[in-house]
Amino acid sequence: MAKIDFGGVQEDVITREEFTVAQAQQILKVEVVATLGYGIQGRSQALNMRDNGVQVIVGQRKDSKTYHKAIEDGWIPGESLFSLEEAAQRGTIKMILLTDAAQKEEWPNIKGGLKKGDALYFSHGFSIVFKEQTGVIPPNDVDVILVAPKGSGTSVRRNFVNGSGINSSFAIFQDATGKALERTKALGIAIGSGYLFPTTFEKETYSDLTGERGTLMGALAGIIEAQYSTLREHGHSPSEAFNETVEELTQSLIRLVDENGMDWMYNNCSETARIGALRWKERFRSATKPVFDSLYELTAAGEESRIVLERSKETNYKQKLADELKAMGSSELWRTGATVRSLRPNKQKEKNQ
Repeated sequence: MAKIDFGGVQEDVITREEFTVAQAQQILKVEVVATLGYGIQGRSQALNMRDNGVQVIVGQRKDSKTYHKAIEDGWIPGESLFSLEEAAQRGTIKMILLTDAAQKEEWPNIKGGLKKGDALYFSHGFSIVFKEQTGVIPPNDVDVILVAPKGSGTSVRRNFVNGSGINSSFAIFQDATGKALERTKALGIAIGSGYLFPTTFEKETYSDLTGERGTLMGALAGIIEAQYSTLREHGHSPSEAFNETVEELTQSLIRLVDENGMDWMYNNCSETARIGALRWKERFRSATKPVFDSLYELTAAGEESRIVLERSKETNYKQKLADELKAMGSSELWRTGATVRSLRPNKQKEKNQ
């Protein structure tokens, strides 16, 4: 592992230059990696490993859309595509990439396929951390490991294809075989990680749930809706309100942050923008810090996980979700966004080709 300085804090990080794909192939050549679930993460991780020369099989319900998607992607029924139960039986490393609620439901079937020396792999620590709620309690004779890509499955695959890789965290909950670390590093590189940084199951779970509800999705969507509404209420047109709230953020400013950091982005904006943003940043931080404190506390207490498991069990959950997302997409804000995106030069070019 390489020692990397993160703002004055030293962390051990594994890069794919240090731990190569060839090394990963060597470690995994004796394994059968069973990807249980072919959703967004399952599909991306399975395809990346297959492209990296790892022996992978897929487990998925035959009556599901994703089963047929797997066939379209080249997985062959009876050879590399099986039911969840059969894939769990065949795999020496069982990658549990089902939804958190489905992991709870399918755990008895997965557990039935466990053999001494196998490994259970997760990309989110939810089921293990909240085992009292999920019932996912592994036996003592298997490895329990985690590699959590810091992005959606779409990004995992896209970054792999373009050669950039995605950063991932990794953790070991249980090392029954003495080779859990090597397995974890090999899988992390094989699924397309650019680098791996260490964490624990608990820290990954708490930070992930906080981030999703916070700046990554919940807070971001809420702040955008609030600013857009304020501008519209004061007579600004939909396009102006959207451009000043979303378009400039996603098409310009956040890209500057990605390149060289927040301070660099500030230095590449006007003096008027810098002075105002630095002053108002403090007000937004003061206003939202108590909300984030509450969010983290509720997450660590198991309240957020309880809500997820309860709501996903409701018979009309999928319809409720569809209705909520439809309401979001059909709002003036995001209908305006669709129109603005269609007017971008590259979109016009695509239409003309």
